[in-house]
Amino acid sequence: MITIHDLYKSFGTKQVLSGVDLQVEQGESLCVIGQSGTGKSVLLKCILGLTTPDRGRITWQGQPLDRKAFMAGFGMLFQGAALFDSMSVWQNVAFRLRQRMSDAKARNIALDKLARVGLDAGVADLMPAELSGGMAKRVGLARAIADDPSVIFFDEPTTGLDPIRARAINTLIRSIVTETGAMAITITHDMESVRAIGDRVALLQNGRIIHDGPVAEMDHATALADFLGGGVAK
Repeated sequence: MITIHDLYKSFGTKQVLSGVDLQVEQGESLCVIGQSGTGKSVLLKCILGLTTPDRGRITWQGQPLDRKAFMAGFGMLFQGAALFDSMSVWQNVAFRLRQRMSDAKARNIALDKLARVGLDAGVADLMPAELSGGMAKRVGLARAIADDPSVIFFDEPTTGLDPIRARAINTLIRSIVTETGAMAITITHDMESVRAIGDRVALLQNGRIIHDGPVAEMDHATALADFLGGGVAK
């Protein structure tokens, strides 16, 4: 569905992306890993149109990326959940839906999505400040899937969570991707998340993808040896 070819991006004299090539198919879950500062978030911002690449091409279903059509069909779980503080839980989940339907209908869909991520109706009228970190992440996930997107992006989905909550979020993400058939791109440095969520793993280093292969085979990949053994959790 998405093809990235020869993507370059620099900020001043700092070259961040230096010819990234990637392809992600419908229903596939790709995890992009790399040390901090290697350009993972910049790559994601280029795909979303938040940052303009210096060079290269991003296509969607074989055609130049139509931002309006693409943005209408994607969901995003932000690092830290990034909920709107002034809105209740259900209003956060239904943020996009309320632009085109009644609040009553949007709330019903929000309640359904909250139930999908393991939160009951009693949470719907709480404010984000009343949520634990794990609950906020689940609300963020419910918002990401509220409009039944064909593409979902996950930015460090388990950051700040304890191991038990992190495993629960990973399990939820994997089941949602499998059930919906959505294409998923996850930016992470957590190898437990990679193993739980991903079909494929791509390692971004020195501005390029130096490894791209099945998660099931990553323990035997020479290019990943230093990353797996460099203090990153297995």
